[in-house]
Amino acid sequence: MSKIKIVFMGTPEFAASVLGEIVESSSIEIVGVITAPDKQAGRGRKVRFSEVKVLAESYSLQILQPTNLKDPEFISELEKLKADLFVVVAFRMLPEVVWSMPSKGTINLHASLLPNYRGAAPINWAIINGETETGVTTFFIEREIDTGEIIEQERVSIGPNETVGQLYIRLMNIGAKLTLSSILKIKAEENESMPQIVQNSFKNIRLAPKIFKNDCYIPFDRTSDQVHNFCRGLSPYPGAWFKLIDNETKTTRTIKVFKTAPTTDPIRKLNKVYVYQKRIFIPCKKHYLEIIELQLEGKRRMSVVDFLAGNSLEDHSILSKQVNKTL
Repeated sequence: MSKIKIVFMGTPEFAASVLGEIVESSSIEIVGVITAPDKQAGRGRKVRFSEVKVLAESYSLQILQPTNLKDPEFISELEKLKADLFVVVAFRMLPEVVWSMPSKGTINLHASLLPNYRGAAPINWAIINGETETGVTTFFIEREIDTGEIIEQERVSIGPNETVGQLYIRLMNIGAKLTLSSILKIKAEENESMPQIVQNSFKNIRLAPKIFKNDCYIPFDRTSDQVHNFCRGLSPYPGAWFKLIDNETKTTRTIKVFKTAPTTDPIRKLNKVYVYQKRIFIPCKKHYLEIIELQLEGKRRMSVVDFLAGNSLEDHSILSKQVNKTL
């Protein structure tokens, strides 16, 4: 039986994991890999390749790195590959001239149970919102982003203390296998895709917009459970953070938070940091949140015990998010 010819499109580690899964299949021929252009990074401004390019080169796959996906020269090169199917994972938004090109369509892997958490940061938002379940979805790309017909989904539970970094790895591995399964179903013409939403009802659908630095300022005015979810939904990247002010010197310090634990301990003083037996507690709505791992600006990530060995938080208060906006 002939192989299905695909072009793979992706850039980061999440995409490279999928490429690594499908490149070994005897039923699939990868005729091309599209990834981001090389870029300079770090103090030495060394050229950095995407994770997908590094893997593609190790398999001697043909690589294209367009800066403009509508460039006629790129479109011509893409057409010459004569792919049956395009497979997209963690890549840029494609113009219609690209995703409509292959005869079997273009599929995408998304790290949520669509239609929920459409957008750039589905794993983060699922945890921030306190979800106990999420998953991965393969679907056909259409004009509106993340709206195409679903091919397959796989559900996974989210642990009460699981961080976005931990869930990312699990979904990456599950998603790689699901993408391979979907490609093989399309090859065998056994896929029965289904619409995401019946009668275009968007009520109650949760979205996952891109997260910026200012979005990561910790909202301590919520419950300790909600703040715990917020912090682990941004750990280790991009990182939840807040500012402390020394009430005596009036100096401020920025702190990133990586690991927390909600408590049922009632708060004593609003906004005041509470240090007890080498542990740090921050007042939230009604109860304290314990900080377990943190990072002072310009320093390494460390445990609270190590942090308190060289830092004192006596008479320190939390700067509210509203105050921070004016700094």
